[in-house]
Amino acid sequence: MGNLITFLVLLVLGYVIGGYLERRHYASIRQREGEIVSLPSIMLKKPISSNEPSNYKLVTGNVVISVDYFKKFMASLVNLFGGSIEAYETLLDRARREAILRMKEDAKGASEIVNIRLETSSISTNSQNSIGAIEIMAYGTAIYL
Repeated sequence: MGNLITFLVLLVLGYVIGGYLERRHYASIRQREGEIVSLPSIMLKKPISSNEPSNYKLVTGNVVISVDYFKKFMASLVNLFGGSIEAYETLLDRARREAILRMKEDAKGASEIVNIRLETSSISTNSQNSIGAIEIMAYGTAIYL
């Protein structure tokens, strides 16, 4: 009985604290995206501008985000019955947006970023092959006019 109570307490804590931290991170992402929205970032290899660039620079941004206990529990339930694992979808969305923001912040003063690429990997997998954390790296070429 004590194990069940401990499990339920951890589950509720994971839901409450994880949800709060996720909402706070999304608010931070939205605010920072609003500040840096003027920097064009494209996946094309050629710049948008026809002006001659004065400098190029490789810019990167990476982030590692761990999966909270509640998301792991919900994912394991969905795995039993099948379907889309929305708990991991929000995790990947936050990580992608954060990595792109960090890349844009690395390109301070650039007029645009071209040839953007994203790399994703799962890390900290345990013996049951469940994901412990994910890393996303965004990189591209910053063009300075």
